[in-house]
Amino acid sequence: MNPVMRRYAGYNVPRYTSYPTAADFSADVGVKDHEVWLAGLGAGQAVSVYLHVPYCRKICLYCGCTTKMAVRDDVVGAYRRALETEIDLVAGLLGERPEILRLHWGGGTPSILGPDGLRSAIAALRRQFPFANGSEHAIELDPRHVTVALVEALAELGVTRASLGVQDVNPLVQAAIGRVQPLFVVEAAVERLRSVEIRNLNFDLMYGLPLQTAASIRKTCALVAAMGPDRIACFGYAHLPRLKANQRRIDEAKLPSQDQRIEQAEVMSEELVGAGYVRIGIDHFAKPGDALARAAAGGKLHRNFQGYTEDASGALLGLGASSISTFADGFVQNVADVPRYVGAIAAGSLASARGCRRDENDRQRAHIIERLMCDFTVDLDDVAPNAEFRNELARLTPMQSEGLVEIAGAKLTVTQAGRAVVRVIAATFDTYRCAQAAQFSNAI
Repeated sequence: MNPVMRRYAGYNVPRYTSYPTAADFSADVGVKDHEVWLAGLGAGQAVSVYLHVPYCRKICLYCGCTTKMAVRDDVVGAYRRALETEIDLVAGLLGERPEILRLHWGGGTPSILGPDGLRSAIAALRRQFPFANGSEHAIELDPRHVTVALVEALAELGVTRASLGVQDVNPLVQAAIGRVQPLFVVEAAVERLRSVEIRNLNFDLMYGLPLQTAASIRKTCALVAAMGPDRIACFGYAHLPRLKANQRRIDEAKLPSQDQRIEQAEVMSEELVGAGYVRIGIDHFAKPGDALARAAAGGKLHRNFQGYTEDASGALLGLGASSISTFADGFVQNVADVPRYVGAIAAGSLASARGCRRDENDRQRAHIIERLMCDFTVDLDDVAPNAEFRNELARLTPMQSEGLVEIAGAKLTVTQAGRAVVRVIAATFDTYRCAQAAQFSNAI
């Protein structure tokens, strides 16, 4: 194993789905900022909308999402009503209604609302917002709960893309992470979605899970590729038991070593590229004709809280507990605690709890980091012609000598060897980088 790669792979760095990252949000930003930023949006502007449903029927041991187990259906129903009320509150604060270009359901398990609950929430959105022609409507799904009734409702509601949480198809790994879903369950979910013409499918896979091996990952990739999803997102498991109580039930002795994680990531990439997928950024793969692959080839790839995307919208409206909204001047996040969220909305207030304002320097650094994460190259003079990055370039000198990055004047290019640790390179431009690195996952 390359000792240079081993050293950088162990660095704890953000995934940079935003800059500044959510770890740098504070309570100094809240409802007032949120209201001002919403008022700044207007007609003629396209926005994306993210709906967060923080409930699952059961919490998987590996999960790092903001979610909780749904014990009572009436609690889920109350949450859905609060979500619809928040839609009305947000719409009322807008000067004019922008078009929704993209709609994404995340969680949790959004389908826990049931067909009627999903219909009700979409109706609330449509009452308040126009949808752009050709808008994308995506939803994250648990393959174990993809029923015929559900897919028929999704098709009726205009869902165009579904993302299935597969993670791994090995029964031993599934048992170790508390998510048993035999391969036939995933195959049935795929068949049902395609039967109603929802054919744009994404699979989520993970490496670094307990009992995973390079050989088992090769088999998982082969079986997944045979189902032919358009996109595959591959994430390294972040074991953070200090922050996630459910992860404390994972047997750490069964987790792969750092060297094994590196090998597993390499095997996953090798297998998927060999199956005809194009590598996108650091952890996504897409069929050559997919919109994500076309965006990457054309230098129009972006990165936001949903990962790599072709979404070029300047604003994202986050709705639901813990959801994050993005504006030109900053980010604002709703309170994560569901009872507090429901209470704030019921009182007629936004549930904004924390966030971060962005100035021109932040926006420039955000652009630099995004281009490094998406294109693996950036010209600092093009992005920030009047800014000084002497210190950052000096800190990159060791990585340059190790063959991970090339520096030609103000142009940076991440080499093939350095792409696996581009998060470490991007972190050089992060002025918010704090000492509490343990809250971030390993670079690989």
